[in-house]
Amino acid sequence: MRTERLEFAGAGGHKLAARLDAPDGAVRAHALFAHCFTCGKDAIAARRIAQGLTEHGIAVLRFDFAGLGASEGEFASTNFSSNVADLVAAADYLRAAHGAPKLLVGHSLGGAAVLAAAADIAEARAVVTLAAPSAPGYVTSMFKQHLAHIAEHGEAEVQLAGRPFRIRQQFVADAAGHNLKEKIAGLRKALLVMHAPGDDTVEIGNAMQIFTVAKHPKSFISLDDADHLLTRREDAVYVANLIAAWSERYLG
Repeated sequence: MRTERLEFAGAGGHKLAARLDAPDGAVRAHALFAHCFTCGKDAIAARRIAQGLTEHGIAVLRFDFAGLGASEGEFASTNFSSNVADLVAAADYLRAAHGAPKLLVGHSLGGAAVLAAAADIAEARAVVTLAAPSAPGYVTSMFKQHLAHIAEHGEAEVQLAGRPFRIRQQFVADAAGHNLKEKIAGLRKALLVMHAPGDDTVEIGNAMQIFTVAKHPKSFISLDDADHLLTRREDAVYVANLIAAWSERYLG
């Protein structure tokens, strides 16, 4: 595998930091990876899944959403809509510089984002969600004890995965304003839903809602006892191998 550090302009004009992981040999297809809420392109799951896909000839662009990792921007000013717009900008960059993404992969809130962005990425033939919520508003349950304070004062500092983040009311309102049902029902791309039944961050009912609303071709794979962040190497490798095998018939 070879890895190239890149940057491109996001939808809001910020420079977004990215990595392109590619196989040593020929590239069979390009994929775009959207990381989990408050994570980044170098999260364990993102890094290991991208590496695993390169072993199957798939090059993967993973990037930090605005305000996270090495990307420019203020996290408190971002929201689900800006994440979706940055995904489309990433696809535009990949299309122009290397090859249009045929595969979209999203982890947790990134999974909801790829579902929302898929219609605007015409070349994408297959979409994969990993431990994704069926509605972006679900993510606010991670800081529900602060929602009243945010509503009253406009913002609050919350602890997420042991780190402080400033959440504003505009983020809460934007997340609540998205209904993905129409997007999922009208996807017109192959869909693979992957979720662990014991996920204690995004409960598995979300996966069943996504799968039920989606039209064929669609598949569901249980991730057994994997945790939400896929921190065990064997879980990430398992996910990468399954994605590669499942997507083969759609990527050409």
